[in-house]
Amino acid sequence: MIEVLGLIRVPRPQGGHPRTRPDHLSGDKAYSSRRNRRYLRRRQIKHTVPEPKDQRAHRKRRGSKGGRPSGFDSEIYKRRNEVERTINRLKNSRAVATRYDKRAFVFHGTVTTAAIKLWLRT
Repeated sequence: MIEVLGLIRVPRPQGGHPRTRPDHLSGDKAYSSRRNRRYLRRRQIKHTVPEPKDQRAHRKRRGSKGGRPSGFDSEIYKRRNEVERTINRLKNSRAVATRYDKRAFVFHGTVTTAAIKLWLRT
């Protein structure tokens, strides 16, 4: 996760340095390691990552030395699930799932077409 976050470069509309830090990050239990949480806190990235039961129990067992519980907002986490389901619906389109297109702008058009089909279906 840390390596992927290091590659983020979002250009600004008015020019200038690109953004390298997201406003918020959502992930599943696989990304709840102490190293990842420390990295997100250091970079001041708000995050919603659930803590697995075994990590929670271990932290409680250590008492005051176990650290503070992670702030977890279940409403924000529910939104993450909506995004994942939408991406899976887009992947029902074979051209999106296999990505036959060589050029990025052609693939962008393919995804846009699949999104329009999805939108018109509902």
